[in-house]
Amino acid sequence: MAEPTLERTGPRTLEDAKRWMHDKLAKRVHPLGLTTPERTARLIDALQGLDAPRWAATWVAAGREQMEAGQQALARGDRAAARAAFYEAYGLFFMGRFPCPNHPDKLASYRLECQAYVAAGALFEPPLERVALPFDGRKGEGREVVFYVRRPQGVVRPQVVVMWGGVDAWKEEMTELSEQLLRQGLATVAMDNVGTGESPVVAVPDAERQFLPVLDWVAAQPDLDGQRPAILGRSFGGYWATKLAHQQPERFAASVNWGGGAHHMFQREWVEASRHPESYLMELVETRSRMLGARNDQEYIEGFARLSLKDQGLLDQPCAPMLLVNGKDDRQCPIADIHLLYESGLPKAVRLFPGGHMGFGPHTVPTIVGWLKTQLANARALSTGGAA
Repeated sequence: MAEPTLERTGPRTLEDAKRWMHDKLAKRVHPLGLTTPERTARLIDALQGLDAPRWAATWVAAGREQMEAGQQALARGDRAAARAAFYEAYGLFFMGRFPCPNHPDKLASYRLECQAYVAAGALFEPPLERVALPFDGRKGEGREVVFYVRRPQGVVRPQVVVMWGGVDAWKEEMTELSEQLLRQGLATVAMDNVGTGESPVVAVPDAERQFLPVLDWVAAQPDLDGQRPAILGRSFGGYWATKLAHQQPERFAASVNWGGGAHHMFQREWVEASRHPESYLMELVETRSRMLGARNDQEYIEGFARLSLKDQGLLDQPCAPMLLVNGKDDRQCPIADIHLLYESGLPKAVRLFPGGHMGFGPHTVPTIVGWLKTQLANARALSTGGAA
């Protein structure tokens, strides 16, 4: 595997971070695609530092203003204005905790983010339902797993896509994908990637345990056709979608790894070379460490090494139908992992897009949604003897 080119050797300065953020804001891409451009540009310019207290304070103050605007709109019966204000507040609080709540001020912003998102979600069409299931975790792990459900309007027993994000984009950030799937008549279940958000576990090698009660819940719902759902993992979450697809291939109609690793990503040379990619704003190592439960750099490197699916002996086993998606110039997850996956086990579909991590562009999400719809329709046709 070729070692990636080092683009930076250390954290960004404040001015470099502002430049990067303005560029992403102009393109309306993660993490600057959720909030009003004019307001966001002013907040970027007003930032006094990248340290957690000053970073969070800027975004939280603006988010509180939008929450108040949403409550006022709701009081006068303007649901559309309330929904927009609550969603704007969510996006601002998201920035306040970005990339992860590794400080009390960022954690407070994350809690406000969840409240604002649920408030907005109650006004979505179709509305969002928050579900919390008991989780039989080990000592020190959480005791529930939380997810959001949306059902397409006017569809009887819709098929289901269960999806999760990566290290910094969590269940709340699956909204755009959920909207496009709902328009195709599919129900969506959005949950947190392992070790992120409200996940009850950190990223130990068997942390796929957290997905199982959610999948069981989906299969048991009488108003959903959830016996063989599709699964999708975004960014690092693609790793867990790949692992589940190999562990329980008969359980899933389809699986999408959108920007995740499998083996090369977890090797020391890549871990070392991908500490400060140009594609990431700040604190990538800190965010990944939090996901892994790593307390120091040695635990960070060792935690990654234990995740290799090749070393776990999974990649030559049967798997559910898989789509592998990424940007051709990714510096966060090596393209070598896509090569390894399509050269191992059963054939997979592959789509590489121009650009960096995850290959964001106008055709990326439509390609994923179209493939999922086709695979689910095929699975339904097989289960009904040809009657889709």
